[in-house]
Amino acid sequence: MIGQLSCPARFWRNTTAINYDLAPAWLPWSAVDPSRFAFALDEAEASELTAVIASMVPADGAGWEEGHRFTAEVTAFLAARYGRWACGWHWAMGEGGGGGVVTNWCCTSHSVGEPASTAANVVASLREWRDWLEELEQRFEQLAPPAEADAEERSWHLERATTRLVTVVMDRTGAECSWYGLCRTVLTWFLSFTGVGPEGAKTAVDTAIGGRFKSWTVPAQTLIDSVGEDLAVDLTGIRPYRDH
Repeated sequence: MIGQLSCPARFWRNTTAINYDLAPAWLPWSAVDPSRFAFALDEAEASELTAVIASMVPADGAGWEEGHRFTAEVTAFLAARYGRWACGWHWAMGEGGGGGVVTNWCCTSHSVGEPASTAANVVASLREWRDWLEELEQRFEQLAPPAEADAEERSWHLERATTRLVTVVMDRTGAECSWYGLCRTVLTWFLSFTGVGPEGAKTAVDTAIGGRFKSWTVPAQTLIDSVGEDLAVDLTGIRPYRDH
């Protein structure tokens, strides 16, 4: 059970501005790794959480600013309760959502409305985001190079992992607006999972993608393969052999 989920006004006034610490695209893998943060949302807790969030929904007819403040406050509240991983609850698909994978939320103008339904959608979105993180963890475990892999083997595993993760993100986002942002984040998280330092992972991914993916455009398989190969070569110095 959550217990007391009161939301004093002074708390919400102090959390209306989202910073990079609560922006999912900028979070390190250590902040979102499901194995580090237990999460079990049973029916009773979900009901209580829904009631608290419903009490935060702005009045009918509120403008964009009030809707944006609501999203920011909910994000801060969920992150404080469950961990920073929760701030990705509203990283939704398409232009309104910023190119994420969440489907139970769209954007402030379309998703903030009647309190009960708005709160229910927030909780559903939180669960959906958590499911995505747990799916990524499983994929990372399957795709990571073995600890004993030599440079050539590591290069092959990195190239294969990159192409598969790019494809997964592309499929889940529909390659809609800004989908490549989530792709960049997922690849950075994967490299961190394999032991590459955060800055090294970010630099390697930025170099490999280098503006080559576009909104509303499904990349050719040859382009995806090229990104995977470039990333592997950058990190190992060896061009991966191919058997797939």
